[in-house]
Amino acid sequence: MIPDLLLRRKTHFILWRPGCTEPAPRLLLGLFARIIPTREGLREIPLAPNPDFPELWEVAAADCELIEGQVYAYWFKVKNVNPYGFTGPNEILYCTDPLAATVDRRPSRLAPIPPNEGGVASGDPASVVRYGRGQLIPCNADGETAIWNEAHPTAALPKNNQLVIYELPTRWTQTGQGGKGIGCFRDILALVEPEAIAPDFAQVPAVAAGQSHLKTLGINCLELLPPADSDDVLEWGYGTANFFAADDDLGRSASQEASSAMTDLIALVAACHRLGMRVFIDAVMAFARNNPYRNINFLDFMVQWGVNDPEQGDRDGFGGDLFKYNFWVEGYHPLSGKKDWFVPAREYMKLYIAHWLEQYHIDGVRLDSVNNVGNYDFLQEFRDFARAYWRDRGGADEQFLVVGEELSVPIALIHQNRLDGLWNEKFKQIARQVILGQPAAGDRSFEWSVRKLIDCRYLGFTDGTQAINYLTSHDVGGFGNERLYNYLLNQGITDLEQRIKLAFVCLLTAVGIPMILAGDEFADQHDFDLSDEHSHHKQIDPVNFDRCQDPWRQRLFRYVARLVRFRTQAPGLAVNDTQFLQIDYTEGKQVIVWQRGMGENAVIVVANFSAYGTPDPFAPSSEYRVNAWPQTPSGKHWWEVTQDRMIFTEWIGREPIFPWEAKVYTLIDA
Repeated sequence: MIPDLLLRRKTHFILWRPGCTEPAPRLLLGLFARIIPTREGLREIPLAPNPDFPELWEVAAADCELIEGQVYAYWFKVKNVNPYGFTGPNEILYCTDPLAATVDRRPSRLAPIPPNEGGVASGDPASVVRYGRGQLIPCNADGETAIWNEAHPTAALPKNNQLVIYELPTRWTQTGQGGKGIGCFRDILALVEPEAIAPDFAQVPAVAAGQSHLKTLGINCLELLPPADSDDVLEWGYGTANFFAADDDLGRSASQEASSAMTDLIALVAACHRLGMRVFIDAVMAFARNNPYRNINFLDFMVQWGVNDPEQGDRDGFGGDLFKYNFWVEGYHPLSGKKDWFVPAREYMKLYIAHWLEQYHIDGVRLDSVNNVGNYDFLQEFRDFARAYWRDRGGADEQFLVVGEELSVPIALIHQNRLDGLWNEKFKQIARQVILGQPAAGDRSFEWSVRKLIDCRYLGFTDGTQAINYLTSHDVGGFGNERLYNYLLNQGITDLEQRIKLAFVCLLTAVGIPMILAGDEFADQHDFDLSDEHSHHKQIDPVNFDRCQDPWRQRLFRYVARLVRFRTQAPGLAVNDTQFLQIDYTEGKQVIVWQRGMGENAVIVVANFSAYGTPDPFAPSSEYRVNAWPQTPSGKHWWEVTQDRMIFTEWIGREPIFPWEAKVYTLIDA
């Protein structure tokens, strides 16, 4: 059921929980097309407290003399209650609507200075809405709206145990002006939809007309780094400001004046769904930067640092305002519409995810930095709410995920049902060691490292859908975190193609949900110095899709694509079943053979984590024997996936091996 506050805002301008009501909050409103940096064309309209809920200030749209079909810009006028940065004791300013579905950040659309004594500039972007048939309708700055034609949720989209996730920085591109990423939602659409044209990078083959990089790769889930609106322009957007709005900058190409973020993002999600891809968003709930509530009601929503606030602890807001997740109040409950006890920040985040499910039809959420959320009760409450809302929309449990990120991998969050899954940072750490032929730090043997790598249940997970495995994540700063290409170079490795292929076999045949950082599928590399883990360079280091045209990188891309398509379709890789058939350390080898799935769904991997190769491998008598190879079911043949070839009966379990190579075998009909 749609939350009560989201229903009320369809017909009313609503300010929920202002921290100061003397002077009374007001609405500043004007026709969008006439707004200029002054107050010309704007008028203030009184807000009144709801008769039943005094913390709910509102005015009906029908009482604001609005014109049918017109687009409006608006702000709320409040007394500033932010305890930091006062220039005077009675500051008055105009704030963006904390529930605004669209904002406009152009200089001509920033909040003017109130004419009152104590009036100050907030710099807040305009909230944007369209009026029609008595309702306030979400729209772009130009008034364009979007209507969903596809049913959502739908059983046609992949289940959690079939996913291969593609993690894409929303600000991506080739190396552009100043070497900085300046892409937008329509550029991302061109990675997905063959008919789409990237507005700024049409010359890049990956987004050229008729191409679809992600469709060719075969992934079936796109995860966007935070697509909600933030002040960040060239960086990733982790300093979320306006949680309900799609990012204004990501809706604007270089030649575009007004942002079309809302409809562009809807078009992107719709295209993904048509092509069988789910869409996850990265949600930053630990903190915000320049969220309107820092001025409207700071102490109800945010932690006051430096005054021994019990919710501060060791949480890090990275320069933003930490949300307060254990501050209980009584009053209007924004979900039920009734009087109740609740935590304002918790309910704000539930409204946020409900809005994104309704407005953008997302299929999963990755929660950033859950350690800095600092409240595991709330994590479970959020997860349970999101899942219940998904089910209420008709969605199946196995087609939705709420995943947390904390690099220490606190597995208790899963055992206690706080979250559906976690980023498995340990997979990255182990994988990078074993493709060097070394055990992971602290492991008692090389075999033990590979077992933990391939079967996440050795790490404490109980199901593959609980672990998001990756070789590289977007946090590429600092030694050991680099892109896989740079990591191997820094380790003195020269046979890059072979080692990266070996790493991808491990990733795409392991228990868990595989995730690929954009660019890793063709061994993209860094263009900036990322040795400093905390440098902002990692956020502006571009994904250079041009590199995919290098011959060896194109070979790698095709290799990974075969594995990705296999991973999304193979029943044996969708279950937890794992057996280790052979561990071979003889003659300097480190060969490990594992089987995923059972019977006709069996997948067998022969992985050589060493420089050993079968002597004279092309001689007719040359072989490497896997002694525990299972019996071939009647009517079936073995097929090798990475080279896309059938195995003759006499060579089953006997093919030669090459240094740092892995082969992946599956059964097909004879």
